[in-house]
Formats: sequence, structure tokens, C-alpha cells
Amino acid sequence: MKREKLEKLASEKNSPCVTISMNTHRNYTENQKDMVVLRNLVIDAKERVLKEYGKRSVNGLFEKLDQLENEMDVEFNLDSIHLFVSNSTKEIIKSTWPVMQNTVQVSETFAVKPLIKAFNRSVEYLILKLTQSEVRLLMAMNDGIVGEVKNDDFPFVNNVDETTDSETVTNGKQAENLVKEFFNKIDKALVKETNKTNMKCVVICTDDNYSRLMKVADKPSVYLGWTNINYNNTVTHSIANDAWQVVNVYQKKGRAEDIKEMQEAVNKGNVLTDLSEIYQAAKEGRGDLLIVNDHFHQAVRVTGDFSLDLVKDASLPGVISDITSDIAWDVISKKGRAIFTTQEELKTLGDIALKVRY
Repeated sequence: MKREKLEKLASEKNSPCVTISMNTHRNYTENQKDMVVLRNLVIDAKERVLKEYGKRSVNGLFEKLDQLENEMDVEFNLDSIHLFVSNSTKEIIKSTWPVMQNTVQVSETFAVKPLIKAFNRSVEYLILKLTQSEVRLLMAMNDGIVGEVKNDDFPFVNNVDETTDSETVTNGKQAENLVKEFFNKIDKALVKETNKTNMKCVVICTDDNYSRLMKVADKPSVYLGWTNINYNNTVTHSIANDAWQVVNVYQKKGRAEDIKEMQEAVNKGNVLTDLSEIYQAAKEGRGDLLIVNDHFHQAVRVTGDFSLDLVKDASLPGVISDITSDIAWDVISKKGRAIFTTQEELKTLGDIALKVRY
């Protein structure tokens, strides 16, 4: 999910804004039932809108709600889905993070808290499934496929055998040139897509094909790496798991560098570890880098401008169920960075630490 999209949803004010959050399933048998759940939640949303806002200016909203069922592609379901609908907005966002319960919220603003967690803990990237006969470009989030790029470039079928005569194909040099041209086309199409999405790419292919691709690559930096294609198991779930291992290595290196940066800032006195102090600094826009233990959650009640009381029961009225998500969004929205990790190096910093600008 792009930061700009989250900021847009977080800042929108409309009468009303409908937020539907529900758990979904990746396997075929269960994800067919997700449609029934969504249908019932949409009915609930309509009833609440009519009860709280009446019939004024909701025709466009109801039309968008009715379209959700047709636009929810269950083939690429992850662990939850979040739908944001108003008279002027319709966004469908899938997440690898389940929600505690399915909910419908109707208010003047969207309920974006589940997205804050997803934004900070999820990685979006492309998967290029590459053979010399067919190429598909898939969109992935963490270990799941969320969609497929379908345009003038993808999917791509290599029709070399159909467009050349047998003499040309059997000529070694000319055949090699055709193969080189094939990989060059794929690379240019991939770069065009990464320029639009700002996503990097993992390639699923053979060692030989990845070597050929790298020889013609215009921007090698857009490729995170490759993993070997398993012709006996090419289902999307297996492909996503294989690609995620490559991304995990890349992400782990980046997180290690962030932790090192934090540790160096400790020596300069630029790091806060007290939760209330971190909350205040994030609100004031002083947060430069936030690092949170992925297993750390803290329910709180805000008792003043910047004072927090720790709470054990997150279901109590007026309680923020996990203040780390709110802090992370304050840091990100004010041009800082936030990461969630369980890496061993974090133990020296505690469960949460904030490097401040001043």
C-alpha cells in the first residue's frame, strides 16, 4: 500500500465514511464463503447509514457498496480485507494481517488503524514468473499474491517458433539474438511497471534465464534477486512463498542497518525509550526513526496532551488498543521512518525506541 493512499484515506472527511474490515481466506474452499460475509456486512453498512444519516446524498455511496462484491477477487485473498467507501471514494485494500473481528464502522472519517499496522509491517513487490515461452507479472504482499498485471506487455507469450522460419531458428547466432531480444523486451516492460509502482521485483526462473536477463537489464537495481522455478509446483501460493524468502533476506539487511543507526544515535543521546516521551516526540514531529519489537503491543488511555496510562484491558471505553500503531503513523506522516522487527539486535534497545531529530 502506498503512503499517499494511506494519507488520503486518513485525512478524508465525508458524510458518511463507511469502513468495512473483515478476515479472509487464501484457500479456495474458504474464500468462496468470504463473499457471503461481505454481502452481509454491506447490508449492515447500508442499514447503519440510513439510520444515522437518512437518505440524503447516499445514492453514490450505496452504488459503490453494491459494486464491492464484483470487485473483490477472492482468488487473491490474503488474511484480511479493508474497504473504504464514501460518496467520493472507493478503496479495496488487502492485508496479510488478520483483524480481531469483522467490523462495519460509519463515521465522518475512515477507520484506518488496521492499515497503519499493515503499512508498517507489509512489503509490496512484483514477482516476474519467467520462462522462454511465457511470462507473467504478479503483484505480491509479503507471502501472498494480491493480483496480476494485465496490460499490453503482460502476460507475454514468446512466439519465436511461429514468427520465424526453421532455418533462422536453427542458426545458432540468430537464435541467440532472438532470445536476447526476448529478454530485452521483458526487461523494458518490467522497468516501465516499476517506474509506475515504485515496487522492486523478484524473478522466478532458472539460473540460466536470470543470467540472460541481467545481461540486458537497463536498471539492475529494480531486481531484488531470483529463486529457481519449480515446474512441478507453480501454484501461486508456492510461488509467493519462494519469492518471499528472497524479499525477507533483503528486508533483514535493511532492518539491520536501521538498528545500527539507532544504536549509534544512543551514544549521541538522540534516542527515547520511555513510551510517553516517544508519544510526545512523535506528536511534535520530532521522530526520525521508530523501531518496535514486532511482538510488542500496548493498550493505553490518553489522559492529557501527551500523558499515557497503561491499560491491560484493551476493550474498555476510551482505550487505544495498541498505541504503537498510532505512534508509527505520527512518525511516518511527519516524514520519519518506522519499522517492526524481531531481530536479535533489537534486544539492546528494548521493545520500542525512537531516534529524534532534535
